[in-house]
Amino acid sequence: MTQEEMLDVAVGEARKGLSEGGIPIGAALFSADGVLLGSGRNRRVQDDDPSVHGETDAFRAAGRQRDYRSTIMVTTLSPCWYCSGLVRQFNIGAVVIGEAQTFSGGHDWLAEHGVAVTVLEDQRCVEMMTEFIAAHPDVWLEDIGE
Repeated sequence: MTQEEMLDVAVGEARKGLSEGGIPIGAALFSADGVLLGSGRNRRVQDDDPSVHGETDAFRAAGRQRDYRSTIMVTTLSPCWYCSGLVRQFNIGAVVIGEAQTFSGGHDWLAEHGVAVTVLEDQRCVEMMTEFIAAHPDVWLEDIGE
């Protein structure tokens, strides 16, 4: 699977979250050979649970893995500090990011600590977040802790 094909899974999750009235951030965890281990979306609004970010939802859906070093976390948006901490805590080896224009989280920090980081600047992801932030600034600011 290419990085773009992996991102398609995360974008699908983000769109699903948006259709549910949530924040359009999706993620997926893949094995090194491109097998989908788990996918998820930000469900803070839907579940009234501030800990359900896209990356944490995908991580939980993947279930227990013996070793995360060879896994790839794919997310539609640069991971916040909470999700960046998840990547570091479990030594996820690579992160593929749909976009970092609307929000630049901890991906530079992850790269400094040896995580292979790729930012695709996918226009679908940029447009989805830009439109959501314009329509729901209060929900967005709550999500990023402001």
